[in-house]
Amino acid sequence: MLSIGLGSQSWDEIVIRLVVIVGVAALALVLLRHAVRTMIRAGLVAEPAELEKRVDTLSDVVFRTVLVVTLLVTGLTLLSNAGFDITPVLAGAGVIGLAVGLGAQSLIRDALNGLFILLENQYARGDVVTLAGVNGFVEDVNLRRTLLRDQDGTLHSIPNSAVAVASNHTKRWSRVHLNIGVALSEDVQRVMALIDRVGGEIAADSRYAPLVVSPPRALWIDGMGAGSVQIKVLGDTRPGAQWEVAGELRRRVQQACREQQIQLV
Repeated sequence: MLSIGLGSQSWDEIVIRLVVIVGVAALALVLLRHAVRTMIRAGLVAEPAELEKRVDTLSDVVFRTVLVVTLLVTGLTLLSNAGFDITPVLAGAGVIGLAVGLGAQSLIRDALNGLFILLENQYARGDVVTLAGVNGFVEDVNLRRTLLRDQDGTLHSIPNSAVAVASNHTKRWSRVHLNIGVALSEDVQRVMALIDRVGGEIAADSRYAPLVVSPPRALWIDGMGAGSVQIKVLGDTRPGAQWEVAGELRRRVQQACREQQIQLV
C-alpha cells in the first residue's frame, strides 16, 4: 500500500482506522437492533403479530438513525485523520443548521410527532390506518413521514405533522360491523336466528375459526324504512380479518336467505 503521509498520519493508518471504525459501527448497529427487539418483547404484552410489527418498525427507525450518525462521525474522523482541519466544517455546519432550523419548523414538527407516534405505538408497518383523510396499508414509517398504500395501489407520503388523528383499523382486534336489510314483511326474529346460525357456522369453519374472536351475531333492529328493516350485526375478529369475515358472512347469509325464501333489500 502507499505510505505517502498526510499530516501525521499515513494512508496505511487511515485505512486501518477506517476499517476499525466501520467494523465497530456495523457490529454496534447489529447489537442495537437485537437489543431493541429484546427490550420490546420483554416490555410489551400484545399479540405476537402486533408485537412483531412494532419490533420491525422501531428497530428499523433506530437502525437508520444510528447509521446516519455513524456515517457522519466516520466522515469527520476520516477528514481529521487525513490532516484536514474540520473546525471550519463544524462551524459552517452550525451556521447552516441554524439557518435550516429557522426555515424548517415543519420538519421539526414532523420529527416530534413522529417520535410520539413511535413511542405511543399508534401504528406500525403492516397496519391498516386512516391518516389525514387517507385510508391505506402502512408500508413504512419514520420520524419524518408515513407511507400509505391505498386500495387503488397509490402510495401516499404523509408528513407526520399532518397526522392529527390516527385511526388504526388493525389494532389488537377488529370488528365485523354491518347492517343486513330485509323486507318489512319478513319475520325479524326468524331472520336474526338465521344470521346467528350463519355466524356460528363461520366461527366453526376450520378456514375462518383462526380469524374469529367472537361469532358475528344479529343484535338489534338498527332502523326501519318504508319497505325494509335494518338488522345490526357485530362480531370480533383478529386484527385485519374483519373484511374477509364480513365478506363470507354476506355471501352465506345471501345464500341462506335465498334457500329460505327471505327477501333481502
